[in-house]
Amino acid sequence: MLTTLVASSKGGCGKTTLVTQLATHWAQSGKQTAVIDADRQHSSLRWVARRPENVPAVTAIEGSRRAFDRLPGDVQRVIVDTPAGVDEKDLEPYLEHADVILVPVLPSHFDLDATLDFLTVLKGINRIKRGKLPVGLVGNRLKPWTNASQSALAELAERAPFPVVAELRDSQAYVLLTALGKGIFDYHSENVRGHQEDWAKLLRWIKRST
Repeated sequence: MLTTLVASSKGGCGKTTLVTQLATHWAQSGKQTAVIDADRQHSSLRWVARRPENVPAVTAIEGSRRAFDRLPGDVQRVIVDTPAGVDEKDLEPYLEHADVILVPVLPSHFDLDATLDFLTVLKGINRIKRGKLPVGLVGNRLKPWTNASQSALAELAERAPFPVVAELRDSQAYVLLTALGKGIFDYHSENVRGHQEDWAKLLRWIKRST
């Protein structure tokens, strides 16, 4: 079972977007996939509840210290959606199960500063410190053609103690599909192909790291 923990101290940075898109990718790849939603807003749980019957199912579990005990025995992929403002204590129930951690970052200095503080906390966690738990940063809602996005990414790469493993462009497609309980990997049209390509680097990093 491969477990991906998605975490950040900053609200609104796109954690649930990462969770739901990864879930659709693995579900469409034939993997039995589950989402553990520890966020108080339960956005991932609501997304799973909206998921239509004509796409591969995703299991949803509410986050708790016993969440992994409640997973079906055949689950192959788990993605954990954590709340904003988490610290090491909040992450404890999930850290021991995690194989990789993803931290989404928005291209603004406010988000960058908050994220760097959070990365300092992560850096002190024993498994991460010993190189046993990989951490990857995901530039999210980027506008690659703007100086703001480019400079934010450059600063993140320079100052962060962990690598930037993906750059996801800003798009209303994620908003529209989330409202339907779907993701970009539920479609095979040319319209979503470019968005799917944005995820290739991230998926390769997860595979290589685990």
